[in-house]
Amino acid sequence: MFKYVPNILTIIRFILIPLIFYFALQDNYIVAVILLVISGATDVLDGFIARKFNFITDFGTLFDPLADKLTQISTLIVLVIQNIIPVWILIIVLIKEFLMILGASFLYGKETVIVPSKWFGKAATVIFYIAIFTSMIKKQFDLTYSFDYILYCIAVAFTIFALIMYFKIFIEVRHKDTTKKAQ
Repeated sequence: MFKYVPNILTIIRFILIPLIFYFALQDNYIVAVILLVISGATDVLDGFIARKFNFITDFGTLFDPLADKLTQISTLIVLVIQNIIPVWILIIVLIKEFLMILGASFLYGKETVIVPSKWFGKAATVIFYIAIFTSMIKKQFDLTYSFDYILYCIAVAFTIFALIMYFKIFIEVRHKDTTKKAQ
């Protein structure tokens, strides 16, 4: 039973997505932030348990990052709806994720189906979450500083960097596969 704990934690994160969206849409940013923190804690915990006890599964490898991305995108959508962040931030994230899915579809059926997340992708995600938390706290308490906008710009820069680096990995995997077929 314990071996399924990481996957259960990932499923919990999927359940939290509509709740985070709902509370943020209702201007209840404190509850939304608390749910985001719980989501983040379950993400860290499921990764720790999976690696520590070698409970890494195909389900977790695929759905863990999907839960991260859906949480991030749905939260960015509500922040755009609430006019807290500009739409261009969401568009860049959506384009990056679309291109990542497109790249993964080209790798499907190859030796490496799932490219594990790398530090640059994780950094972009963490910076986005810090910016999202900052935006929600700023909105909840009607603060006037614009530190969150700077964080979004840094997160977008990391997102673009991550896309370039993942594209490089995609090219390397494709080249390796093509070389094997030629032999």
